[in-house]
Amino acid sequence: MRLHIANGRLIDPANGVDGRHDVYTADGRVVAVGAAPDGFQADRMLDASGLAVLPGLIDLSARVVQPGSAGTAAGTAFVPAELRAALAGGVTRLVMPPDVDTALDEPGKVAALMGQVESGQARVHPLGAMTVGLAGETLAEMSLLAQAGCIAFAQGEHGIADTRVLWGAMRYASGLGLTLWLRPQDPWLARGAVVASGAYAERLGLEGLLPQAETVALQTIFELQRATGARVHLARLSTAAGLALLRAAKREGLPVTADVSAHNLHLTDVDIGFFDTNFHLTPPLRGQRDRDAIHAALAEGVVDALCSDHTPVDGRGKAAPFPMSAPGATGLELLLSLTLKWVRDRRQPLADALARVTSGPGAVLNRMAPDAALAGQLGVGAPADLCLADLDAEWLVTPAALQSRSAHTPFAGMMLPGRVRATVVGGRLAWETSV
Repeated sequence: MRLHIANGRLIDPANGVDGRHDVYTADGRVVAVGAAPDGFQADRMLDASGLAVLPGLIDLSARVVQPGSAGTAAGTAFVPAELRAALAGGVTRLVMPPDVDTALDEPGKVAALMGQVESGQARVHPLGAMTVGLAGETLAEMSLLAQAGCIAFAQGEHGIADTRVLWGAMRYASGLGLTLWLRPQDPWLARGAVVASGAYAERLGLEGLLPQAETVALQTIFELQRATGARVHLARLSTAAGLALLRAAKREGLPVTADVSAHNLHLTDVDIGFFDTNFHLTPPLRGQRDRDAIHAALAEGVVDALCSDHTPVDGRGKAAPFPMSAPGATGLELLLSLTLKWVRDRRQPLADALARVTSGPGAVLNRMAPDAALAGQLGVGAPADLCLADLDAEWLVTPAALQSRSAHTPFAGMMLPGRVRATVVGGRLAWETSV
């Protein structure tokens, strides 16, 4: 299909573009920006008057599979509602973390899952299980899993207690040029914790997670990186001390990238209020100092990407008492709005903020996924993945306004800026509201 996106404000942070330019796509790629190529005849024209034309958002943490136990997302089949939620949020690529019921530890499991992705849906990049069953004991066959389509290897929310296993995984990955995708959290210090440690946790009488759970894990990861040369992506950092270690590691030249969650960018532990389970998240919401450090590191580019940490939870999972409730929140449809809220609240330059959900995560993916070359930008030759958004729109976050099967979010009832009007994946119009 040949598309002509006309009259829009093209914002392409990777190429330094912010102005009124038409975009032309053919055969799934951008073929021209500004003037039409010779002989180009569009099959369809999208009038983007009054709208911004953005590279498709890239979400580095989104669970989009069947619900399993305790109301969390886990299973063996994609949920159409979650893939629609991605498109409604302008997300054209997402990275799917592993969970116990979706531990992609065999090539057949990867093939079965990815065979369900249909043309025109958001592009799904699965993370393979680093250990068999995510048990943290026996390394999975990462080489075979990479051939089956896994872009990197992770433990999900299940840390590795045996440092020797992590050492082995790093040596294995380094030898094959593969990436480990780790959420740094010491499993012993994290045991039983449901909120961040501090005065507010003590006031609520809840088990708190020490910041050292993150820093101890990071020190271990960086030390093993120095010994093995393994490439690591750090998922959802949440502490000021952890971000300081990341800054030092990057300055040292270690091959490391990182993301943070939109929840931790905007909220703190006091927002939990009186045991509101919509605020039960992993990693937990931390203090204002940590939130400010996340803002600074993201603005500086020390952190490469902002993710939604989309983890759908059903009503039963959130109805339990806070310590027993299921952590997680819907977020795919909120990622653009929460990025724009960051722009508005912190006076962050628009293009720089949008880079953290487009070209920043695109560069992370480009290192490990061959089909992600030029992802997160709209220069000639880039994938024709883009969204049309009304940056001036305001909308109320309610269950009726969401495509996700889960309406649980800490931003429920809040007015947020920006609304996606259309999403294009591979040059095909995949989502449309009123364009």
